[in-house]
Amino acid sequence: MNIAVVGTGYVGLVTGVCLAHAGHTVTCVDIDEAKVAKMQAGQVPIYEPGLAEIFAEVLKQQRLRLTTSLAEGVSEAEAVFLALPTPPGADGSADLSAVLSVADQLGPLLNRYTVVVNKSTVPVGTGKQVAARVAAGTRQAFDVVSNPEFLREGLAVQDFLHPDRIVVGAAGDKAAAVMKQIYEPFIEEPEQLVFMDVRSAEMTKYAANSFLAMKVSFMNEIANMCELLGANVDAVRLGIGPDPRIGRQFLRAGIGYGGSCFPKDVQALQHTAQTTGYDFKLLQSLITVNELQQQRLVQKLLEYYKGDVSGRHFAVWGLAFKPDTDDIREAPALDIISGLLEKGATVTAYDPEATENAKRYFGGQEGLSFAGSSYEALEGADALLLVTEWEEFRAPDLAAVKAALKAPTVFDGRNIYDLGDMKQAGFYYESIGRPVVVAEE
Repeated sequence: MNIAVVGTGYVGLVTGVCLAHAGHTVTCVDIDEAKVAKMQAGQVPIYEPGLAEIFAEVLKQQRLRLTTSLAEGVSEAEAVFLALPTPPGADGSADLSAVLSVADQLGPLLNRYTVVVNKSTVPVGTGKQVAARVAAGTRQAFDVVSNPEFLREGLAVQDFLHPDRIVVGAAGDKAAAVMKQIYEPFIEEPEQLVFMDVRSAEMTKYAANSFLAMKVSFMNEIANMCELLGANVDAVRLGIGPDPRIGRQFLRAGIGYGGSCFPKDVQALQHTAQTTGYDFKLLQSLITVNELQQQRLVQKLLEYYKGDVSGRHFAVWGLAFKPDTDDIREAPALDIISGLLEKGATVTAYDPEATENAKRYFGGQEGLSFAGSSYEALEGADALLLVTEWEEFRAPDLAAVKAALKAPTVFDGRNIYDLGDMKQAGFYYESIGRPVVVAEE
């Protein structure tokens, strides 16, 4: 099929590239001229494992085109995917300006029956708004479908090519048939393709992400209790995870969730609840718990250094909100570093992929520097803060780490090191929800 994808962020670019990989002819549209020019020259603007290889393949085979012209993009399209940003406003509501702006422009450009697919995460009722905007500019027949994405950054290509389910909210059989044809190459079992009404599909995305955020926050609260009671949250996780009613995923304690989805989706659903007059108490608790949890490492540092870190220098491993991505949106590292700088400390940070994004975010802030390697970041630091659990951080040379630091002190926000190993190596080691390790003299 001929497909247009409007927006080339994480979702849009992965969607366009993977659809082209499956044999569709895809045109990706973006208003950023410099970004489009780079992609036309073969450069992938984001880091996502496996994406660059498939991008190069479909570009070479001319199944993927890139343009800044919406008219060019939709001229032959049978389906138009809207993969546009819906960032949170000051009140937590999803900003639909980009989605609705494109919807306003689409109507006059349609020249055949077209399925307009909301791939963006949007509040319940957005499909109706998009349909009204498109209808105002055309007499052509069209349908608006909700097709929320469930891609995990760092695993997005794998998730798209091998989905556990594909949710489609469609009002009629004709639109449903088009969506079935688009996704046929990715379906191994019929039950993977889940059809429902548009409003339910819109709600499904928010329900899924909010539920997962709840699991994360619940385990972080359990971890904080474990610290007070002398229990080990890792043992608790292993004890409850095998229960099929609970499941093993999203049970690792840490310093809170971040990224482009969980924070904004929880806030957006909370805003929807408020505007509809429903007091969704659990969602507000999730937001509060996560905000507090992202400061746990700073709290631990302040307790260890008796309330004063001014003049101290810290190494930070990890800037991205999770491994295998360069995305720093809502990353705990940002608040941790800002908090340390505000308290008079200095920081040297290292991340395998997200350093350039972090440099742009902090804009040359005084007291913050960036290292070219993990070990370089350690030189002369009073302590190491492990913030993102990149694979290269999991098995460091502990003797080299100890030698580079002023004192053998590690604060682990992701619980990736073994307590016994850290004790044997001679570290003072604090993690989340586990006993503190104090090296024997």
